[in-house]
Amino acid sequence: MPNNKPTPVTMDAVYAAPGYLFRRMQQIAVSIFMEECKAFDLTPVQYAALVAIHTHPGIDATRLSAVIAFDRSTLGSVIERLQAKGYIERKPAPEDRRIKLLHLTKAGAAVLSDIMPSVDKAQARMLQPLKPADRKTLLALLTQLVDLNNEASRVPLRAEDALEHLGRSG
Repeated sequence: MPNNKPTPVTMDAVYAAPGYLFRRMQQIAVSIFMEECKAFDLTPVQYAALVAIHTHPGIDATRLSAVIAFDRSTLGSVIERLQAKGYIERKPAPEDRRIKLLHLTKAGAAVLSDIMPSVDKAQARMLQPLKPADRKTLLALLTQLVDLNNEASRVPLRAEDALEHLGRSG
């Protein structure tokens, strides 16, 4: 018989709720990333955008949004900041000059290469308090949850869109 008893209205109930814990871990993850990568003046989303543009040179903003699962309307300001920093450039698409294709500049490629040790350190710090086996378990469960709930996102992950757009198969 299902438990129809409502969740009590207490802070303990809030603190134990998965949504609250995910939000807190997101805050912690961003804080650690920003601390470890402060010398590079990049946010986690800017970093992800640089990686995606590096991986898919000539990607457009709509596809970039799908690849990094980030709201298209907000991504415009991310792209503008990366361009202002000299890390990316926008070039018109040959078949439709209204579409701007994104490419890393030499400075963008250099910062991406230079930031990697700091990103790796940030990722390790996020999981450091856990035992190695628990780290693997947590990552496996988070991957499963994200995959199974992908369609519930306002911006579902669509990494295959970049490959389709660029005419590549992997």
